[in-house]
Amino acid sequence: MIEFTIILLIKTLVVFGVSMLIVAYSTWIERKVLGLVQLRHGPMRVGWHGLLQPLADGVKGFMKEEVIPDNADKPVFIIAPIISIGAALTLLVIIPFGDTVTIMGREITLYLTDLDIGILFVLGISTIGSYGCMLGGWSSGNKYGMMGALRAGAQMISYELPMALAVISVVMVCGTLSLVGIVESQAGLWNIIKQPFAFFLFIICGLAEINRTPFDMPEAEAELACGFNVEYSSMKFALFFMAEYCHMFIFATLVTTLFLGGWQGPLLPGPVWFFIKTFAVVFFCVWERSTFPRYRYDQVMELGWKVLIPAGLVNIVLTGLWMLIFNI
Repeated sequence: MIEFTIILLIKTLVVFGVSMLIVAYSTWIERKVLGLVQLRHGPMRVGWHGLLQPLADGVKGFMKEEVIPDNADKPVFIIAPIISIGAALTLLVIIPFGDTVTIMGREITLYLTDLDIGILFVLGISTIGSYGCMLGGWSSGNKYGMMGALRAGAQMISYELPMALAVISVVMVCGTLSLVGIVESQAGLWNIIKQPFAFFLFIICGLAEINRTPFDMPEAEAELACGFNVEYSSMKFALFFMAEYCHMFIFATLVTTLFLGGWQGPLLPGPVWFFIKTFAVVFFCVWERSTFPRYRYDQVMELGWKVLIPAGLVNIVLTGLWMLIFNI
């Protein structure tokens, strides 16, 4: 029991430590890629090619003055960014970064836990994360923050439904709700081949869920002056900032797990394959931000309700027919 507890504690520290490092340097990667796309250098002043810029930003976040508006609902205003980052960190618990490794004669799994209802856990916790944006905007006492909160709520409802429909089709072909089981079921053929439409549906809905361009309606700097987080400063703003990139990293790991075979791959160790695929998805999230313009709000709603939800339902019906005809 003591050995199990020590191993679990070490795995937890490693998972959260490495994930926070990746989250911090995702900001550096995004600035560099956006700089290259826009024909400029990006961060260059703190460390070699700005490599220490994420650390400088963290120190700046701690040192800046804390400001809370007089008309804000202070308890909710304070707890909102904690909800946002807390939900993202909770999802790390069930992400399978690899299969097993043998260290000092002990077989150690490369995930903290394997829930039988893992994918339902993901959908539930990711919903709670959206409440951080809504509560933060509502409690700030600012009209732009309030509009950002309303947009976050509407977008959450509109895009979680088709995302769940995409996940249902994956569960149908894999026959399990466990994330480890879904990866193991892709040993012969990845789900991106078996469920290509569900893959595109999940990518589109995932970008909306994490508020990435072209679906960044809750922030929309040009319209809402940063929207739900307009009144936040110091560490509270830094927590929202970290939550945004943490959600992007979690989204990339879920795409890898559900559609790209997880740790499956030839020659290289499983965790190496997992992170290669995950960073490819992270790069896509950065690239598309610099490529696609932001949709209008009515276009975002119309796409979700009139296109993605009906398309997700049709995909489930076609998947069922395909499994029935070929007796899968």
